[in-house]
Amino acid sequence: MNGKGSHKANELEPFEPVWWAWNTHVHTIVASQFTKVQKPAHERIEIDTPDEDFLEIDVCNFPTDKPIVALFHGLEGSSDRHYIANLMSELKRAGFPSVALNFRGCGSRLNDQPRFYHSGATDDYRTLFNWIRRQFPVKEIYAVGYSLGANALVKYLGEEGSESVVKRAVAVSPPYDLKEGSLRMQQGINKFYEKRFLITLADKLEMKRELYPGMPIYSGSSIYEFDDQVTAALHGFSGADDYYFKCSSRHFYGEVKSDLLVIHSREDTLCPIEFAPQKTIRENPVIQTLFTEEGGHVGFLSSPSGWLYRMILNWFEADQK
Repeated sequence: MNGKGSHKANELEPFEPVWWAWNTHVHTIVASQFTKVQKPAHERIEIDTPDEDFLEIDVCNFPTDKPIVALFHGLEGSSDRHYIANLMSELKRAGFPSVALNFRGCGSRLNDQPRFYHSGATDDYRTLFNWIRRQFPVKEIYAVGYSLGANALVKYLGEEGSESVVKRAVAVSPPYDLKEGSLRMQQGINKFYEKRFLITLADKLEMKRELYPGMPIYSGSSIYEFDDQVTAALHGFSGADDYYFKCSSRHFYGEVKSDLLVIHSREDTLCPIEFAPQKTIRENPVIQTLFTEEGGHVGFLSSPSGWLYRMILNWFEADQK
């Protein structure tokens, strides 16, 4: 653990996995598929984007003086995923209101424009943050991103630097090098995850083709090929390599000026920690890392349960003391 920043590492609870979670895939799959979802009462709102599209957000608001927390899900997730919904509940219990973003095409219906979302789509983050500032002008803003959502959150923090509206943030299981992560997806058990992602990505593409016949053709069998043929074409990149290079979070940690906690398992096979810019992160005084020896991708089956949520809440509550 890295002990820099205003919140000391020795205040963070060590991760103790449950005895039966014998490898990283158990943590990842069991957490993803079998966690009970308990989402608090909330309001689903659509907000306009500058390009005549919309974003669906879930708002859990109540009278409190505490900051509001923006939440960002991972690849092909939504605000209904267990890690978002349950964190909203934990935040509410701790007195923090929250706003969870559904990336374009990940909510209740497809978005209106040909584009979807991607790992570096910080324009939609700015749209959400601007909405929050208008609706809650006196509140500070915190943020939590998971996986792809964490990558874009770090990118936003780096792009904005000292101008960021986010005071304190958490990145859970972020990809550091999008290309390397994409290539790793083609190996071993990771192919199982890749196939699941590709099914929904390809389905959405064909649904969108009914509205926009000129949508790119996907003829591959990997995330890399989907990003090369579709994601890059839809979002102004020359190809997958260009997209990955410009959007990988490893390029942005050095410019982060908001207090940031990075939580990651050293066993994560989907977003390998070996590609983290360790020196850059270590030398940035506002970044603290919590790198566990065990655990999965966005999955930390702990004893007692709820370790990940406790770490996020501890990080936020430390700023309230």
